[in-house]
Amino acid sequence: MLKHFVAEATKPGRVVVAGAAGFVGRAVADRLERDGIEVLRLTRRDVDLADTGAETKLASVLRAGDAFVAAAARAPCKNPDMLVENMLIARTLAKALGSSPVSHVVNISSDAVYADSREPLTEMSCASPESLHGAMHLAREAMLRSELRQPLAVLRPSLLYGTGDPHNGYGPNRFRRLAAGGQPIVLFGEGEERRDHVHVDDLGELVARVLYRKSTGVLNVATGQVHSFREIAEQIAALAGREVQIRGSARQGPMPHNGFRPFDVTACHQAFPDFRYTPLAEGLRRILS
Repeated sequence: MLKHFVAEATKPGRVVVAGAAGFVGRAVADRLERDGIEVLRLTRRDVDLADTGAETKLASVLRAGDAFVAAAARAPCKNPDMLVENMLIARTLAKALGSSPVSHVVNISSDAVYADSREPLTEMSCASPESLHGAMHLAREAMLRSELRQPLAVLRPSLLYGTGDPHNGYGPNRFRRLAAGGQPIVLFGEGEERRDHVHVDDLGELVARVLYRKSTGVLNVATGQVHSFREIAEQIAALAGREVQIRGSARQGPMPHNGFRPFDVTACHQAFPDFRYTPLAEGLRRILS
């Protein structure tokens, strides 16, 4: 659950976004700059957070009063080597921020920290990850909490989609590319899993709101609606303006999260009553336009 430190939205003087060249970091930086906020976009070219001594280099660019968004990670974390690299990144962030004069930190985590459940997930649900990706994010959260003195907010988004995703992740992002290239959309199984899909711009908006209210605590970023991958594929095919085949395929293992991962989004509505997520149909039209 989030708690707001200030009653009225107050823009920070400067926001440092680590991982600003990535899918999430870029969306956050773009959103803040639309409000005229000074943003320092940090990428691996500026500071390689996995390097030895990177915390000193990172600390050198931070100023008193900065807000900081931690969106830098090797994601998705798929193997032990990537896990180790992500822990080095997390250590750098924790050391640099823990000794810095920044005023507020927002960490971008993942819903992968939660155990599977047939009941809608909330911010109080059991954090017991069943993947290296989830374990990485939960360890990073714990590392930051142990080292930071500043107010810390942790956002845990569900599946993100939008233009500019470099990972070609299964779902709207991949389906859009396949449809645009005149290739068939191949589903895992029959695409029957139902998941909560969030447009990346909505995450950017929520990060901005968290920064403006200097919020602390945990917030799930999810719409509260689940859609099957087949349904998404069919919507994209209908929007593509050309014939797009949709095919199932034999599964190589069990369905992730038992094929169903719903969320209770009460906490988000309570924190930001006027915020509305982008409906899936509108979000899909946006990425195909």
